[in-house]
Amino acid sequence: MKKFLIVLLLLIFPAVTFAANPVKVPDEIFKWVQSTPRGNYYFNYQVCGYHVKLDGTLDLNQLIVPTICTYDDVQIQDVIQKRRWNNKSTKGYNILAGRADYLKFDLKNNTVQVTRRADIDKTFTELDSDTSGKPVKLSDFTGTEVACKFYREILIWAKQNNDWMIRRSRGKLSAKDSKLKPEDFPIYKIPLPGEEEDSADDKD
Repeated sequence: MKKFLIVLLLLIFPAVTFAANPVKVPDEIFKWVQSTPRGNYYFNYQVCGYHVKLDGTLDLNQLIVPTICTYDDVQIQDVIQKRRWNNKSTKGYNILAGRADYLKFDLKNNTVQVTRRADIDKTFTELDSDTSGKPVKLSDFTGTEVACKFYREILIWAKQNNDWMIRRSRGKLSAKDSKLKPEDFPIYKIPLPGEEEDSADDKD
């Protein structure tokens, strides 16, 4: 089975955990965003960055972010039961820990897409994966949704750390993009999920 991208890093660094989560997630690699009764949500701030084009330059409209959601026991049993209902294998699911999502934010079209979703066990080994995710408009998310806050916090962090992401990238800015003023980078222009609701509340 395929190892999740960060498994080696996970074994190296010390970690933090939450009461409902027996799986340790290193805060040197993953930034915690929120917890719900069913899971804890993190994104990999050491790896997230811009897509690299074939010519080695960065595509400033495509932000790639690996994330993890660790499950509580109730959610784990729910996943296993659904797989049984759908006649899918549950091999290895006795140590299911959660899921790993690869997010692609399209900053030009204001969408987010889960390009790959993988169930992972407690050793962060991939159990099964799905690549059928479709782009969803960020404006379609409401402030009451778990995803809304998660995506919002990721984008806020990216706006605050854009220069750092570029420096750590394996690609380089094109000649044209290297002349952009800071405020002209696409990351600073994308509306945040739930932003329209905030504006409406302010008017009230």
